[in-house]
Amino acid sequence: MNGAHDMGGMMGFGPVEPEKDEPVFHAEWEKRMMAMNLATGAMGEWNIDKGRHAREDRNPREYLDSTYYELWYLGLERLLAERGLVGADEIAAAKALRPGAKVARVLAAEQAAAAMARMVPYERAPAAEARFKVGAKVRTRQMNPAGHTRLPRYVRAKAGTVSIVHGVHVYPDVHAHSPDEQPHWLYCVTFAATELWGGDADPAITVSVDCWEPYLEPA
Repeated sequence: MNGAHDMGGMMGFGPVEPEKDEPVFHAEWEKRMMAMNLATGAMGEWNIDKGRHAREDRNPREYLDSTYYELWYLGLERLLAERGLVGADEIAAAKALRPGAKVARVLAAEQAAAAMARMVPYERAPAAEARFKVGAKVRTRQMNPAGHTRLPRYVRAKAGTVSIVHGVHVYPDVHAHSPDEQPHWLYCVTFAATELWGGDADPAITVSVDCWEPYLEPA
């Protein structure tokens, strides 16, 4: 999806200014929003890729005007409404107007710390050999999908070198829109800055991007 969230390599947004000793949360409601996303995600009604797509699939003005945790709120609001877990009237009233829906799983407060510490595995057993090996010269495909993708615009149709073979992983482009995981080989591909941005770029700089096999073809 070519949305406002895909800002890599874009100009005109001003310098990145890191906040010294930045806190994890800037307001109390941000803590609550993270907790709500953790608790609702544990219900099993959607996966991580559906969650990302719900936050990224936004009108550009809405996306750019929203803070990080405001986007979490907007994404969660959509996911809950799509599954009939809240109604538009309840969102407008900012309170429950009906008994809560029954869900498959409920995350209890005492389970939250363990849930946060537990890593969800997304690697899968290979069904075929990897198409590329470390050192292989590859080119990313020129693609403009209407749905979710993890291939940034600024590295499309660019030549690079496979630097790591990560194994087979769930394919987010499909997983964001269906329960189908459609696992594919995942590679770390290293690009020269000059390949991405032309002769004005620093020739000593490289950029590495994780790319699923359907994103790639031999250079």
